[in-house]
Amino acid sequence: MKKLLLPFILVFVLIISACSNNSSDQKASTTSKNDHVKTFTYQSETGPVDVPTHPKRVILLSGFTGNVISLGVNVVGVDVWSKNNPTFKKELKDVAEVSDDNLEKIIELKPDLIIGLSNIKNIDKLKEIAPTVTYTWGKLDYLSQHVEIGKLLNKEKEAKSWVNDFKQRAEKTGDDIRAKIGQDATVSVFESYDKQLYVFGNNWARGTEILYQAMKLKMPEKVKEVALKDGYYTLSTEVLPQYAGDYIIISQYANADISFKKTDTFKSIPAVKNNHVYEMPGNGASFSDPVTLDKQLAFFKKSFLGN
Repeated sequence: MKKLLLPFILVFVLIISACSNNSSDQKASTTSKNDHVKTFTYQSETGPVDVPTHPKRVILLSGFTGNVISLGVNVVGVDVWSKNNPTFKKELKDVAEVSDDNLEKIIELKPDLIIGLSNIKNIDKLKEIAPTVTYTWGKLDYLSQHVEIGKLLNKEKEAKSWVNDFKQRAEKTGDDIRAKIGQDATVSVFESYDKQLYVFGNNWARGTEILYQAMKLKMPEKVKEVALKDGYYTLSTEVLPQYAGDYIIISQYANADISFKKTDTFKSIPAVKNNHVYEMPGNGASFSDPVTLDKQLAFFKKSFLGN
């Protein structure tokens, strides 16, 4: 009887072994196929969000475009301001323009991650399309914001590396500029947009973070009084000289009203008389990402130092 059972036992063992091997192979195959959709839990300011470990189709609804581009992550859709930003023209050539109102377009682009500011519309509906992470403007400083986006994209090391390098380059440039123009020389940043004139504090883009924070150049006292807290202040041409530093940076949009430049009031400003006015395109200046910051740092270096 034992002799009769032995062949059946051997066959049974072989069948179990084969099934076990097939199960293992199937599990390994499934893991391999799903590598591209692995996720991790990102601690956002609104709570934990499961996001792709290696996002491949990112949509940006309100800025942060340069942050994502600089970290080498693929972008498939951006807001109108990013799309029209000349700084990103090459990188966004084939990227679609989207908005938080056009959910159909977003669905068509099949994003695996959506990034935007906390005030975007339809957040709950966007979350149904893809993991959605939002940030409150100004809650983090411009460099910490880049590191935070690095964490979200699983590129924290790369983000921190850029930040450290940028700090060193900006500090060196600031030292060189102050050595040339004087330690107490002041700089003002104005913008001409539509029919309005603005002066800016130290954290409202337009290169202000570089000038005042990274390079430690000085801001006129009058500007501190009105723009440091809120970030910007609206001016009239008549009072412009009161807020003008020894050097002036003007962020100017192509279609802006620049009639103020023709006034005797503007021409009487010492910085204007001394040719200490440096103009940069306004379109694109309102960003504070690595691509923009590198471009602005090069602009300031050339403007102040001539190289």
